[in-house]
Amino acid sequence: MFLKPDYNLKSIYDIDLDELEKSGVKALLFDLDSTIMASKSGCYAPETIQWLEKVQEKFFTAVISNNHNREYIKKVTAITPFPVLFEAKKPHTKPAKEFLKKHNINAKEAAFVGDRPLTDILCGKLLGCKTILVDSISADKEAKIVRFVRQLERCSIRK
Repeated sequence: MFLKPDYNLKSIYDIDLDELEKSGVKALLFDLDSTIMASKSGCYAPETIQWLEKVQEKFFTAVISNNHNREYIKKVTAITPFPVLFEAKKPHTKPAKEFLKKHNINAKEAAFVGDRPLTDILCGKLLGCKTILVDSISADKEAKIVRFVRQLERCSIRK
């Protein structure tokens, strides 16, 4: 199976918010770990907080994460100023569909942003969202084996 994200960018900071807004996007849905937060860190980098504040000025903003660690969920929820869905079971769409319905978000007016083609991008595609694939926000600190697995997974992307 080949996936083709609508945008394939180096980082979240390369997302053109004005272009998305002009194209009719009203909501940005983010994966959490490795997309907007270093994996399992439970905290946002200062530059990410500033960037997310800009995002929230233009878009409904939310996190859709597969994480299910109760302590981690509490930690992240306490510092996240927008809705968060944990235990999303991506690429399955049922929890995400229910979350979108709860927040009155039309999937066709949303963009799903993530670092994993086979969970984030596939889920976004199945929901009917625009999709944005980014590299890990902490790529420079990841172990070689993690980088290798990421490269392997990206073989599923159609250029």
